Amino acid sequence: MSLFHLRRYMPKTLMGRSILILMIPIVVIQLVVGFIFFDRLFRDVTLLKTGEVARQLEFALQSSDPDALVKLGFEVETVTDFTGSGDSIAALDFTGQNVIEKLRTQFSNVAFVDLTTDDHLVQLGMNFDGQFIKVSFDRARASARNPHQLLVAMTIASLIMSVLAVLFLRNQVKPIRLLAKSAEAFGKGRNIPFRARGAAEVRLAAHAFRAMKERIEQQIQQRTLMLSGVSHDLRTPLTRMKLSLSMLEDNEEIEHLRKDVIQMEGIMEEFLAFARGDSAERRQQVDVAALAQTLVENNKRAGKTIVLNASDSPIYLTCRKLAMTRALDNLLSNAAQHGDQVSLTIHNTEKDVKFSIEDNGPGINPKDRETAMRPFERLDSARNQNQASGSGLGLAIVADIARSHGGNLALSDSKTLHGLCATITIPK
Repeated sequence: MSLFHLRRYMPKTLMGRSILILMIPIVVIQLVVGFIFFDRLFRDVTLLKTGEVARQLEFALQSSDPDALVKLGFEVETVTDFTGSGDSIAALDFTGQNVIEKLRTQFSNVAFVDLTTDDHLVQLGMNFDGQFIKVSFDRARASARNPHQLLVAMTIASLIMSVLAVLFLRNQVKPIRLLAKSAEAFGKGRNIPFRARGAAEVRLAAHAFRAMKERIEQQIQQRTLMLSGVSHDLRTPLTRMKLSLSMLEDNEEIEHLRKDVIQMEGIMEEFLAFARGDSAERRQQVDVAALAQTLVENNKRAGKTIVLNASDSPIYLTCRKLAMTRALDNLLSNAAQHGDQVSLTIHNTEKDVKFSIEDNGPGINPKDRETAMRPFERLDSARNQNQASGSGLGLAIVADIARSHGGNLALSDSKTLHGLCATITIPK
């Protein structure tokens, strides 16, 4: 399996990867220590003790004292024949093979070694002086006792250290999560205060983010103040021009000038709306179903027919009401301008609310849709979404409002009216 395929099974979160980095060395150390203990230390101890017992048994068998075997702790039983078919050892007997190996090395006439009939005894069958005997002795004399104690102690200690490490990691990861949550909220126009804490690198990142956030907020505030002054300076001469034109006699040239002044006023208002954004407006809980109903009724009074597809029950969304009104009204006006059938559909899900405005107009070529949402872009195709204002900011303002709420604006083909479908997605 390649490294690329292994990445699919890697934890996605920093917490998960940190735990994995912590657990791998612990498991490796456990395996290495266990292998060294059983293969070296525990094996050597078992061979040494079994060798000592074998020498005692050999001495007792060769001794002239008939009670030598009993005195040395061996039980001897004379049998007529061996019914055993070979050595027997339990599956989890870690030292049994070493005991059998040492006994067979010490005695060449061993018929079998039984370690399973009674796990507290070693039963050894052998041919001695032409007769079959079975010698039994305590298993503890031949192998080291309680080999599992080290493993249990190692496992418990590792689990305790792992739990402590996970608790420590959670405390270290928590500030990173709060920083990410605050950054995401700031991108959606919300403000979640947080205190810089945790490791030095995390605190450094938190201070850098806070400084960046303050600089952005200061720049937005300065831009808003500047645009307020520019708006005042531009409106004053336009107002004088309108007043002067209203005092002149009506003719075709004067009428064209009046339309130009009105168009300039509209372009200026739209440019200021785009440049100012909606950051100054506070977020509030809005019934977007009622808001959409109001917009549809306003368009109907203006002679535009719009079909609303939404739930009868309220649909609440935390947003900037004036900004959402401007975005939806912009799309509805554009749709009504280029088609005689317009529909507004509201999809309410657990995660977000989607506003889909569809029409039966000529639509926008798929390759030009990204261009249409850029500021000051005008399309050369049959449909120009920004034609009403003449500024090239219609869709750009809607996209900017959607992004300021953490959502997006998407353009696609309408499946029902076969024109353009503009969808605003706002997360809850």
